[in-house]
Amino acid sequence: MKSGSSLNVPLKHYYFWLMIKTALYFGSFNPVHVGHLIIAESILDSTEIDEVWMVVSPLNPFKEKKGLLDHRKRLELIEMATRSNSRVFGSDIEFDLPIPSYTIDTLAHLKKKGLKRAFSVIMGEDNLQGLHKWKNYEELISEHDVYVYPRLGYETDNLKEVSSIKRVKAPIIEISSTAIRQRIKEGGSIKYLTLERVEQRILEEGWYK
Repeated sequence: MKSGSSLNVPLKHYYFWLMIKTALYFGSFNPVHVGHLIIAESILDSTEIDEVWMVVSPLNPFKEKKGLLDHRKRLELIEMATRSNSRVFGSDIEFDLPIPSYTIDTLAHLKKKGLKRAFSVIMGEDNLQGLHKWKNYEELISEHDVYVYPRLGYETDNLKEVSSIKRVKAPIIEISSTAIRQRIKEGGSIKYLTLERVEQRILEEGWYK
């Protein structure tokens, strides 16, 4: 900053303002579907977030490994789904971290890398409801913004007074990866539940059957 600048902003906040604002959207994405993509786009559309990283979790600590497609294949599907969007990316940041993956550890790892980004987290209202079970959740909400999208049947006042918890407007779309996998297993159609190129890749490879 030039001396004599009229920008009356504390230095640390000035540098925060210059950083790319990156929201981390953690999930199994098993497989990625249109609901995931709509949530990512809603965050970009309704907040100051510059980009969304869809972080593939090799193993979610709250989910079983059974039925989980290889994480590299899940990332491949995300990359296919987001290739026409310059602000949404698939991320393999957790692939080389200890399993299961804990959000607070991933954020600490990113901090050590010295990336010029201000990281926040995206989660659904259902995850917010159980946030007290997360590893070091107090540190998470004190150090990072958390963007919460609505989930049907999970409207709560949980952590309503915490300034880092930011509820966003997003369509409530009742599509689940579990239901998609079940439809594939039963030989049903998944057309329009995910992007066509993702659907074709899944069917060509025989995944989830």
